[in-house]
Amino acid sequence: MLELDDAERLPRSGRPSLVCIVSAAAVFSLALGLSAPGEAQVLLPAEDQGSIVTVRVENDVTGSTDEYYSSGVALGWTGPTGAVPGFIARAGHALLGDGDQRVSIDLSQQIYTPSDTQINPPDPNDRPYAATLLLTGQLIQDTLLTRTRLGAQVGVLGPDAGGEIVQNGFHTIIGDEKNQGWDDQLDNRPVLNFFADRTWRLPLLSLASLPALNTAPMAVDVLPDVTGFVGTEQIYAQAGGTLRIGQGLEDDFGAGRITPGTDGGDAYLPDAGFAWYVFGGVDGRAVAYNTLLEGNSFADGPSVDKMPFVGEFVLGLAMIWHGVRMTFSQTWQTHEFTSQQGGLFDFGSVAVSARF
Repeated sequence: MLELDDAERLPRSGRPSLVCIVSAAAVFSLALGLSAPGEAQVLLPAEDQGSIVTVRVENDVTGSTDEYYSSGVALGWTGPTGAVPGFIARAGHALLGDGDQRVSIDLSQQIYTPSDTQINPPDPNDRPYAATLLLTGQLIQDTLLTRTRLGAQVGVLGPDAGGEIVQNGFHTIIGDEKNQGWDDQLDNRPVLNFFADRTWRLPLLSLASLPALNTAPMAVDVLPDVTGFVGTEQIYAQAGGTLRIGQGLEDDFGAGRITPGTDGGDAYLPDAGFAWYVFGGVDGRAVAYNTLLEGNSFADGPSVDKMPFVGEFVLGLAMIWHGVRMTFSQTWQTHEFTSQQGGLFDFGSVAVSARF
């Protein structure tokens, strides 16, 4: 058996050669769940002294009109490993054991509309108009095989989130029709959410690289993921997995997303060359509460009946070149409410991250 210190750090050049070792360790990690501190030896990735800025846009532009999850935009900053306030770092290690820690902060806006946006008042059986504006802070803790994210969101849901201004303002710029039903959007209310997420990396296959090209070997891995989310906006539990094929898979834990959905996070390691992978994933959510569908909690207003289970399928591509990461994905989603019409709803996501 390989003897290692409780928290041994592996150089980046050594990681691809440990596929068999880390595969076995990942299986035990998955079986044990969130391991208690000190119960298992921990392999750590290389330290990363860079900060990361990410811009992400999600949109249903592939459809013929704005509908359901119409738009999402986010601007985020992720700090270097070790640059974590002391009390947060101590709490993270007490809960999760050893691991490289970062903090991440982002500001996001999400816009939701019914399928027919040209009638006023809107169809009472269709999704209500709504928008959220949220500030998210999270602790990211990585080992070689796992990424754990613990976070909180604060913000506003309703007119103060600026959904009507942004959507109809953009439509004016591009010469498109304004959406007519925003006068009946969900009322203002504060948002406070908490979430915990764990992603495992399970390497499946590694093929020898061509020495003349000086690139990482081709590899295949799978990323199981579980999430718990509790707040005034939504309450759900989520589980899923992502299969990846490419080079440099050890540089991140999958593509990021604006929640809900499987989110690998914005943190990634620099790559000396060119890293890339294609990916496909599936996840399912058991939804206990969703105010974006169920409407105003203590007043009359637009609402629809939520579906208790929602599934998603995603396909995409990620690339890291000279420290810049670009991800592209398309998501297909089952119905979120009982009166939703049509087949699977789909939207695209594009993100660009740069290091400094």
